[in-house]
Amino acid sequence: MRHRVAGRKLGRPKDLRLALLRSLASELILREHIVTTEAKAKEARTFVERLITYGKKGSLHHRRLALSRVPNKKVIEKV
Repeated sequence: MRHRVAGRKLGRPKDLRLALLRSLASELILREHIVTTEAKAKEARTFVERLITYGKKGSLHHRRLALSRVPNKKVIEKV
């Protein structure tokens, strides 16, 4: 049973799901809008909110954490 298990699988294995979330987050931050399904958008929201929190804190440690989540310097600079 999946009681109280957070997150969605989106019909993909872990590595492809992470790649999908990274690309959705990058497009959302760079272009400021995306067209996707509701389930993917809800899952991407938690991913992007964490990146925004890292950006607000702004320390070197948080910048590196953000780069580990989305390895794209343009995205991290914009956050």
